[in-house]
Amino acid sequence: MKGYRKVLIAVNGSREVLVQGLKLAGDERCWVTVVKVIPPYEGDMNLVGVKNIEGVLKSDGEKAVAEIKDTAQNEGALIKTRLEEGDVPKKIVEVAEEEKCDLIIIGAKKRNWVKKLLGDGVVEKVINNAPCPVLVVGA
Repeated sequence: MKGYRKVLIAVNGSREVLVQGLKLAGDERCWVTVVKVIPPYEGDMNLVGVKNIEGVLKSDGEKAVAEIKDTAQNEGALIKTRLEEGDVPKKIVEVAEEEKCDLIIIGAKKRNWVKKLLGDGVVEKVINNAPCPVLVVGA
């Protein structure tokens, strides 16, 4: 991983992606931004029985960011975190562009990584639209 200075780790709920990404970035002493993207809520709020669905979604995202920070601290890494809302692959690419990242690290579930890599999933969309190389790690 020579030559990378700014790395974006896109987390999908798997702690393993974050840990592997931090280790790879740490070996190169890169600046690390970790992004967690929550999809926008587009359903009928009256049907779910929750009055403040946006607050619930945001609190889940904030909980995920707190867990990311705890993991980074345990790994001895200093990171910048971003919680974004929107289309997951599009937001990952946008954050990589805004942060001027040299590499995106993203996870794919081991049992489905080939399908996701070759299918119409988040990983494929990020690879096809990323402004930099993408490293896919097994989650």
